Amino acid sequence: MKAALALITIGTATLLLWCAPALALDPSLEISQYSHTSWTRREGFCVGAIFATAQTPDGYLWLGSEHGLFRFDGVRSVPWQPPAGQLSPYQAAYSLLVTRDGTLWVGTFAGLLSWNGSKLTQYPKIGEVFITSLLEDHEGAVWVGILFDSRGPRKERLCSIRNGQVQCYGKAGSFGSLVWSLGEDGTGTLWVGAESGLWRWKPGPPKRYPTEARVGAMVASGDGALTFGISGEGLKRMVAGKLAALSIYSPRNGTALLTDREVDSNKLLRDRDGGLWIGTHQRGLIHVHNGRTDVFRKSDGLSGDITCSLFEDREGNVWFASAHGLDRFRELPVTTISIKQSLSSDATQSVVEATDGSIWAGTRDGLNRWKDGQTTIFRKGTGRPDNSVQSLFDYRGRVWVSTGQGMVYFDNGRFVPVNGVPSTEIYAITGNTSDNLWLSGNKGLSHLRGGRLVENFPWSTRGRHQEAKVAVFDPNQGGIWLGFSLDGGVVYFKDGQVRASYTPAGGLHPILRDEIYKIATEALRNAFHHAQAKQVEVEIRYDHDQFRLRVRDDGRAWMRRFSPAMVLIDTMDCAG
Repeated sequence: MKAALALITIGTATLLLWCAPALALDPSLEISQYSHTSWTRREGFCVGAIFATAQTPDGYLWLGSEHGLFRFDGVRSVPWQPPAGQLSPYQAAYSLLVTRDGTLWVGTFAGLLSWNGSKLTQYPKIGEVFITSLLEDHEGAVWVGILFDSRGPRKERLCSIRNGQVQCYGKAGSFGSLVWSLGEDGTGTLWVGAESGLWRWKPGPPKRYPTEARVGAMVASGDGALTFGISGEGLKRMVAGKLAALSIYSPRNGTALLTDREVDSNKLLRDRDGGLWIGTHQRGLIHVHNGRTDVFRKSDGLSGDITCSLFEDREGNVWFASAHGLDRFRELPVTTISIKQSLSSDATQSVVEATDGSIWAGTRDGLNRWKDGQTTIFRKGTGRPDNSVQSLFDYRGRVWVSTGQGMVYFDNGRFVPVNGVPSTEIYAITGNTSDNLWLSGNKGLSHLRGGRLVENFPWSTRGRHQEAKVAVFDPNQGGIWLGFSLDGGVVYFKDGQVRASYTPAGGLHPILRDEIYKIATEALRNAFHHAQAKQVEVEIRYDHDQFRLRVRDDGRAWMRRFSPAMVLIDTMDCAG
């Protein structure tokens, strides 16, 4: 096997922790179509159950867990330690907030802390109480939700901090034993979810809206109104001064609604494109987008079905923490369409884009036409001779389809049989603008004109022992380029003759060389620009049977495309 090896070294002065513009997940996609990475205890990393996630201006992710506060740089997650001489928060962290000035606020099971990058501040007036929730309002005040602790001096359940001054509310027991969630709507109204119900707290006099259960989470919608997640009561919105149910359609039946028990909300996240993510108590992750609903559960690869926290980072990645691990969802340059999006089979053998913009996918169990998000499946008995599709080609508005039982083309809504083709297996189809089609099959290279067989060239008469698996028409020279896998090499065929032949022994053909150069260039650009690599190794090997390009680098993955190793141990119940 021939080989070429290159070592490229670059110097970097600094690692940019955050340099990419804010992105977002494509709201038209289902969860299963995003890139999903899950870190569990199998990777050997242990920080405990993560209850909250936040991100500071320097790009670090902060994880509030049962074992304390951890700082995550995209590769490692390390326990955070304050500077020498300052108090250390040796408490489990349950709630996190990064305010607009970049300060990190940490709500623990025994009080409140804030860290501005150089100074750690505690708030003894609030006391050593369980901090359930944190919110910064439009005026810059930080609001604190509290779970009552009979051992602490503070009896109030809600406090605000303005310019370092603490003021608390609810001493008379109006909130019950706790305030669990906080939210601010588009009008600047502060809402408080307490044991006693839902409160519109300010501006104006406070008003209570009774609920049967705890308001576990609240999140603003695109119109500024809040969506409330109430344990056992589904999702609610305020309509004409009353709490009204928010309907969530079933992922299995777009006209049926999920019951409150099926919604089972625990945590809520509204991403920047308007998608609603519902973290449930024990039913995984529900995603509502563009009027559609899909579900992602442990059986789909989620780390667990109990939601501990939801967070969207500055890159638009969505983070999910369960009692068993951490999950990240991010968008890929290429979208996956599978049986979860109604494809007939995941065993796809050929794909073509038709003139009308539709995508046709030939699988082992049917022919699929995908257009405007809808899939139409054609199987045997709908004009096609067989369910298994070998190859596809679009030519002048007709989609040509080869199967093991014959060949057809789709035109004006129906399939038309094509007779006289010698091969029973067609591996590739190509054509030109003069009504000529070329079929590479097991019986040779067949030439069709106007849908009728003109000639067939057996492979043995062209000095080949194996059929071509790739056929591409050359619009400049008018011939056909044929690629062979087992025999190896590329040939140029025109007017019934092989006009040129290229094999690995004779060097790569210029077309292949140029395409490989483009691929390698993009790989190097990614390594240098995104991974900040100092050394990149490019290896190229090829022979009659294969071509391999391998790129290795010592760069660091970061927020744009990072793959950290992370594990969470299920040692606490984090259902809210």
